[in-house]
Amino acid sequence: MTALTAKPWVWSFAAAILVWVITVLFTGGSSSVGLSQATLTFAAFSVIVGIGQMFVITLGPGNIDLSVPATMTLSGTLALKVMDVQDSMIALGLLIAILVGVAIGIGNYALIKLLRIPPIIATLSMSFIVQSCAIWTNRGLRIKPPETLSDFTTSYSFGVPNVALVALVLSLAAWFLLEKTTYGRWISAIGQSSFAARMAGIPVDGTRFITYVLCAVLAAVAGYLLASFSGGAALNMGAEYLLMSIAVVVIGGTAVAGGNSNVPGIWGASLFMFLVVSMLNTYGFGAGVRLILTGLIIIAVILAAGGRRVAR
Repeated sequence: MTALTAKPWVWSFAAAILVWVITVLFTGGSSSVGLSQATLTFAAFSVIVGIGQMFVITLGPGNIDLSVPATMTLSGTLALKVMDVQDSMIALGLLIAILVGVAIGIGNYALIKLLRIPPIIATLSMSFIVQSCAIWTNRGLRIKPPETLSDFTTSYSFGVPNVALVALVLSLAAWFLLEKTTYGRWISAIGQSSFAARMAGIPVDGTRFITYVLCAVLAAVAGYLLASFSGGAALNMGAEYLLMSIAVVVIGGTAVAGGNSNVPGIWGASLFMFLVVSMLNTYGFGAGVRLILTGLIIIAVILAAGGRRVAR
């Protein structure tokens, strides 16, 4: 038990389970299945964008991608326009979304590397450009996704939401990259000390480039799925995922200073974040109170995990 509680991701799962139990008890247990399925569904989108943000943050202090919401919006918008409600165009729509992510990732790193702009400024600037492109492309139209794709994103397999299964597959792939590949060891080494990594012969610039592209691609995939799930691409559909993508990384136990990532923690934190909002809505709290209590709960979870690490 001591070894288990020493793992940072345990605290986010413990908090999620606690909030789930409180919410279910308040509703008399009648909504346990529906709440669980809804939580898995909406947490899946946070997991996908959170994994991408986690890769970037693992690179070390100052590395962050603020273009995630705009990437989601543009990729979802362009994918739906290309698919044009035709089932035969689903694969092409996904390819377009991925290519959008690749282009934005390249643009982000070009600003960082070639112009020597700090990542937080570079990605924020890119987000304005990308969001403007999304506005020009969307022009107020709400194009519906193909019926087959819409059915897939809103349906379940063995009682589990399909989007959650997609997020699980991507999570396993991310875990494999981090734990079983040279690339995973490289980004951890860069996060611990960029100078030492460069002296050790690690291609720091190439690794950072791939990481920013990977983050943008995951955000684009999340936008593609979210637009299909929501029945269309809205210009503000990615807005809530800016802070969310960062919060789930921090709460999930990934080191903000870099060098240490935590894939399971992303799941626990994403489930926790949705359940907190759901619980506060159940108890009838207003928007202002919900934000205050959500912030306090997040701080409590981080302090609990941090205090445990200090004790160790």
